[in-house]
Amino acid sequence: MEIRNQFQYDENTAVVSTTHGRIRGYLWNGIYVYKGVPYAKAKRFHAPGPVDDWDGVLDTTSFGYVCPLLDEDRPGGEVLVPHRFGVMNENCQNLNIWTPALDDAKRPVLVWLHGGGFDAGSSIEHIAYEGENMARFGDCVVVTINHRLNLLGYLDLSDFGEEYANSGNAGGDDIIAALTWVRQNILSFGGDPENVTVFGQSGGGAKVTALLQSPAADGLFQKGYIMSGVISGVDKEIVGTDTELARGIMKELGIAAEGADSIRELEQADYHDLAKAFCRLRPGSGSIRGMGPHRNAYYYGDPLHHGFRKESAQVPLLIGSVFGEFASFQMVPQAIYAKSREEQEALVREAIGAEGAAAVLPLYYRAYPERRPFDVLRLDFAFRGSEIAYIRERSRWNPNGTYSYLFNADQPIFGGQTPWHCADIPYVFHNTELVQYPNADPENARRLEKEVFESVMAFARTGNPVNAAVPSWKASTPDAESIMVFEWDRPAHPEVNYDHELIRAATQYIGPVLARLQAESMDNFRH
Repeated sequence: MEIRNQFQYDENTAVVSTTHGRIRGYLWNGIYVYKGVPYAKAKRFHAPGPVDDWDGVLDTTSFGYVCPLLDEDRPGGEVLVPHRFGVMNENCQNLNIWTPALDDAKRPVLVWLHGGGFDAGSSIEHIAYEGENMARFGDCVVVTINHRLNLLGYLDLSDFGEEYANSGNAGGDDIIAALTWVRQNILSFGGDPENVTVFGQSGGGAKVTALLQSPAADGLFQKGYIMSGVISGVDKEIVGTDTELARGIMKELGIAAEGADSIRELEQADYHDLAKAFCRLRPGSGSIRGMGPHRNAYYYGDPLHHGFRKESAQVPLLIGSVFGEFASFQMVPQAIYAKSREEQEALVREAIGAEGAAAVLPLYYRAYPERRPFDVLRLDFAFRGSEIAYIRERSRWNPNGTYSYLFNADQPIFGGQTPWHCADIPYVFHNTELVQYPNADPENARRLEKEVFESVMAFARTGNPVNAAVPSWKASTPDAESIMVFEWDRPAHPEVNYDHELIRAATQYIGPVLARLQAESMDNFRH
C-alpha cells in the first residue's frame, strides 16, 4: 500500500556518492529527492567546466539558483500555467533528481529541459515540473536542470578570441555538461546511463532538436521527446556573430577598452546593467541576437535548413503539439459557443474573409467533425506546420523510430476551452493533481492522464510509445504521418495525414490575420 506524507531526513538517509563528493537529499512519500545539485561551473561567456570537489556531505534539499532573466517576471495567467519564481544568480548550473530507490535496478532516466525559449524559464517554473509522481508511477529516475539563458547562454563573442569560440551556445554546453554528469552519476541513483530520454516543451523541445545537431551530445542520450518545440523562428539558429551587438553594449556601459580587454570588462559588468543595455539594443522582432543557438562547428544548425546529422539520425523521437497553442490563452466567452453553427461560421468569415472561410472550413470539419466552428480561429498551424515538415524529413532517416501525436483535449474550464501552450505538461508528468484546470472533470482527466503518461513511459523504456492504454501506434514515414490524437471525452485514436491539407489552408488564409486574432491571447502568454 502506498505510504503518503512519509518524510525522512537525517545523517544517513538519501546520502549518495557522486564524482565530486557526497550529497544528501531526503525521502518523501517513498521517493528520494535531491535539489540544487551542482553539475558544472563557468565564468560568464565561457564554456562550463567541472565543479570543485568538496569534503563532507553537501546538503541538496533546496532548489538551486535559476538563470537571471532579462527583465522582471510578473505573475499572470496562473490558472492556465501555474508558476513558481526562483532566486536568480548566474551560478545556475544545477539539477534536481527524483528516484524511487538507490539501488542497481537501472531504471529509465528522463531529463527535462524547461520551456521559455532560449531566454527565460527555469527547472522549477511550472508547478507541474515536479518529478515525484513521474518517478513513482513510472518507476523511473527524473532529472530537471537549470542552465544559462539569454545573453549569458547565447551571445556569440567568438570574434574576440578562441576562449569564446562557442559562447553563442554556452547554454547548450551547460545542458551537455548536465547530461555528462548524468551519465557519470545516475547509476548511483538507480538509473540507467544507457537509457536516457531528453524531453522538453516549447523552448525545451527546441533544445532537444539542438542537442541532436550538437556533436558533443552524441551518446549522452538515447531518445528524445519534443513537445510543442518545432516552430519556424524558434528552433532556427542565429546567423553570424554578435560582435556589433557586444560593442554596442560596451558603448552603453562606458567600456572603452579594445579587443579581449573589453570583453574582460563585460564579464565583470553588473548583470542588471548588462541586461538593460542588451534590451535597449536588441531587435524588437524577428531573429533576436543572443537568444538562440548559433550555427558553428559545435552546433550544425536547424535540420530543416541544413539536414539531420547522420550520427544522431537513429535516435527515436516522439514529437507533438497541442491544438490551440498560443491562440488558446485568451478564453472564449461562453456566449460565443452558445451561438448556432451558422452564427459561428459568420464570425469566422468576418475574421478571415469569405474566401478564407470557404477554403478552410470544409477541411476543418473533415479533420475535426466534433469541433465547434469558432474553434478554427484557435487552430495552431505555426507549430503544427513546422512539425509536419520535421517529422516528414526525420522519418526519411528513421522510419521505424519517429512517432507523432496531437494533444486535442479541450480543458474543462470556461465551458470547455481548446488546449493552450503548456496545457499538456501536467498529463506528461502525471501531475494533474497539482494544477486546477483538469480537475473540473476528474474522471476524464484521470483517463487522459493515463493515456498520455503511459505512452511517454513506454517510449522512455523502449523507444516505442505503444502501451495498454492506447491502440496500435505506428511510426511515421515520409508519406504517412501516423498521429495519435489525444482527446478529452473519448479514447486516444490514430489518424494518418488527417490535418495536412487543413494546416496548409490555415497557413494561407489565417496566417495573414494572425497578429490581429492573437493580440489579446499573447497578452496572457506564459511559457
